Amino acid sequence: MVDLLDSRAAEHPDRIAWVFDLPERPRESLTYDEIARRSTHLAQALSERGVRTGDHVGVQLGNVPATGLVWFALMRLGAAIVPLNVRYRSTDRSHILDDAGVRLLVDDATYAELSAAAPQHPWREAPLDPETVVNVQYTSGTTGRPKGCLLTHRYWTTLGDSLISGHPHLDESDVLLTAQPFHYVDPQWNVVAALMAGARLVVLDAFHPSSFWAKVREHQVTYVYCLASMPVLLLRMPPAPTDRDHRVRVVQCSAIPPAVHAGLEERFGVPWFECFGMTETGADIRVGADEHDALVGSGCLGRPAAHRETRVDEAGQLWLRGPGMMLGYLGHPAPFDEDGWFPTGDLARTDDEGRLYLAGRLKDMIRRSGENIAAVEVEEVLLSHPAVQVAAVIGVPDEVRGEEVAAYVVAPGADEAELHAWCAERLAPFKVPSIWRFRDELPLTASLRVEKAALRREVAGAS
Repeated sequence: MVDLLDSRAAEHPDRIAWVFDLPERPRESLTYDEIARRSTHLAQALSERGVRTGDHVGVQLGNVPATGLVWFALMRLGAAIVPLNVRYRSTDRSHILDDAGVRLLVDDATYAELSAAAPQHPWREAPLDPETVVNVQYTSGTTGRPKGCLLTHRYWTTLGDSLISGHPHLDESDVLLTAQPFHYVDPQWNVVAALMAGARLVVLDAFHPSSFWAKVREHQVTYVYCLASMPVLLLRMPPAPTDRDHRVRVVQCSAIPPAVHAGLEERFGVPWFECFGMTETGADIRVGADEHDALVGSGCLGRPAAHRETRVDEAGQLWLRGPGMMLGYLGHPAPFDEDGWFPTGDLARTDDEGRLYLAGRLKDMIRRSGENIAAVEVEEVLLSHPAVQVAAVIGVPDEVRGEEVAAYVVAPGADEAELHAWCAERLAPFKVPSIWRFRDELPLTASLRVEKAALRREVAGAS
């Protein structure tokens, strides 16, 4: 990807590549030449801080140009970024820093020092190899704490190429917009896809339903990716005469609620295309333009991208195979089987035409407003409180956020305010339970584990 950036800078030095439209900050536009030069300067500064090929560097900067610039600087050194949520507190941050073996954490203060550093010693860019790891991207595991996905140059270029050679066929006339946090994989693939297509990328600080379409119009956006509660929240905004006044030609969205799919298209005057992907595997399955109309509101994921194979096993689990997947999880056994198939942990089915539909999740994981939360992370923090004897955390369906975090605890003498404050000091806000159930005892299995299935049945019976 560094070669591609430098080629763009040589061919179109003054073309704007990134626009950062952030509140309480001057709007900042960066050309290809500026990105190339500034990332090179940062690479030298990082080198002088001792960062070497193969090192892992934490970056906790948020949706600012610095995040992308440091990412490309690390690529020049053959090092890998470890993106960190800016809302992480001591417990969740320290786990990732320790697990990844981070050599350096780049926060606002460190970035300012790196930017101001004057070159002291010569340095050399690392030889480029498609299999060099450029990200240790943490994602919540199926049964435990977050695990670091080892993502290579090939992972990113495979993903980006699939959005150019395949639907939605991005090109240099496009303007992409991302409103998700930069520690997510989604804004990062927007960076890569825009670079490979020669398109412009507009970055917002976050998703704000009330101003989203105004920003789309202001920046002449043509492509948007949405997920989680975004479509429902957009649809719940008061209708406006300008709802269809924009240049967007494609919205790709993961998990479009079938009941609102047609309403989204009618109101905003643009097709919404279902798609499926994972941090571990990239962009895997999508609905194409040729089948879109027939599948609106069906919940269909579509068909595998050209680079991806799929199969559903006898238990109903979806498996994926093909180039451009992660190398594996840092410090964990490879999850691939002997034939290279990756188990997604999702249940799926196919129709008579070979199209795929999700049928549920195998994962003991909560997805709240697009954030993946491993229940065990929250449980461990709860159990660290001196009054908590037993704790279980599950996801409770929520119409807007997808799921809410519900904590069931046996904690004599403790109350909700105390435990909420305990969690808030140690976890990112989105992981803190919003639903609390205090019990004298919780149902246990024969192995003395909390029987979460019983708790979920209780929730289902009360709804």
